[in-house]
Formats: sequence, C-alpha cells, structure tokens
Amino acid sequence: MQDLVRMWSNTRMVVLSAVSAAVYAAVLIPFKAIPVIPGLTEIRPAAALPPLCSILFGPAGAWGSAFGNLIGDFFGMLGPGSIFGFLGNFLYGYIPYRAWRALSDQEPQPLSVTGWAKLLLAFLLGAGACALVIAWGVDLLGLAPFKALVNIILINNALMALLISPFLVAILYPMIKNFGLLATDLLEPAPRSRLSRVGLVLLIIGILGGLLAGNLLAFGALNPAGLGLPALSLPWLVSPFLLILLLGVVLA
Repeated sequence: MQDLVRMWSNTRMVVLSAVSAAVYAAVLIPFKAIPVIPGLTEIRPAAALPPLCSILFGPAGAWGSAFGNLIGDFFGMLGPGSIFGFLGNFLYGYIPYRAWRALSDQEPQPLSVTGWAKLLLAFLLGAGACALVIAWGVDLLGLAPFKALVNIILINNALMALLISPFLVAILYPMIKNFGLLATDLLEPAPRSRLSRVGLVLLIIGILGGLLAGNLLAFGALNPAGLGLPALSLPWLVSPFLLILLLGVVLA
C-alpha cells in the first residue's frame, strides 16, 4: 500500500487524481436531484467510474474516487456520513486495482473469457466493499439502518461496474496506455507478494461475510442471543469482517 503515499511525489499521478475526482463529481452532481434515500444516496450512473479509474490509475484513481464523492456531497448530502462515503469510495477505487494484480499478471486488454471473469470479480469486490463500509458507518452513526442502505448501494454499484465499466476499460485502456499514463507507467509497481493470494481470499471473506452477516442480522434471520452470543449492535457484529477486509487490502 506504499503506492498510496508514493503517488503524491509524482506530479502526473497527482494530476490524474484531481482529474478523476473532477470527472466523478461532475457525473455525480446532476443526479443528486434524484435521491433514493434523501441525504444519503441517489441513483448513481457515476458508479461506473471508480472501477475504471482504479484499473487505469491505481492509487490515483482511489484518491480521486474518494475526493470526487466528497465534492459531490457538497451539493446536497454533506454530513457525518460523508466520512464513510469517502472511505467507501476510496476502497471502491482501490480494491479493483489490487485485486486485479493479485488475480492476473496480464494487462486488462485484450482479455480471454477467464480474464474478463477475473476483472469482473475485481470490480464486484470493490462494489461490495464500498456498500459494506458506507452502510456500516451510517448505521453506527444512527443515520439510517444498515438494511436500508447496503443493498441499494451494492446493487447500484454492481450493475454499473458490470454493465458499463468493462466497456469503458476496453475503450480507454489502450488510449491511456499510448499516452503513458497508466499507474504502472508512472509508478514502478512493487513486486507481487507471496501473500497477495491470501489477501485476495481475505478480501472475499471480509466482504461476503460482512454483507451476509449484516443482512441476516438486519432482517432478523440471525439472533445472536439464540447462539449464546452477547446482544451486540449490528455494527459491532459486522466489525470483525471489516477488519478482515482491511487486512486483505494490505496483503493483496
């Protein structure tokens, strides 16, 4: 994860982060007028952009997604929940890059059927992490229940990431590569760790486990007291999965 810090010493990476943030915010803002949950989330075609920026620009895409979402929040949804919106969108713009590197040594263009499956998995992991972190944080703050937010964000992000992001990657990746502006062109990537596959497995466990446990708890299908566990609130019961997720990000 040192690339998240090293990129700030590279002028072009900083510029790419700013451009990513500006484009993301520009697409987000018009849809603030169509909220799904007022003050918290809205219809988001812009959700196709963080996975794209992640694959193209790596850490610059992650910072751009986080700051772009924060800028968008200034136009109708800024509040305590914006902290978790920042963190969730940061992961949405970073996990696909890390997961792809753990899954494949290839460039994401052109791809075989297996290659596309790996890329879509990387996108889905980012979408799931974003939904989990935001819904967990908003529930923790008492702004909205977990179940009211997590599946809306997950479905919206997943649809955009699966239906639009792959086509954007297919179109834009060769162009960005020709300009020498890929993250791998501007920052020498660290050698892939032997633990990267372990990190990928932890990512999957943390995201799927958190989403499943959170939904089961939120909808009353899982009763901790019936299992002999203390009656903790949902955020505390989902927290271990978030820690597994974060460890996965570090190792992937």
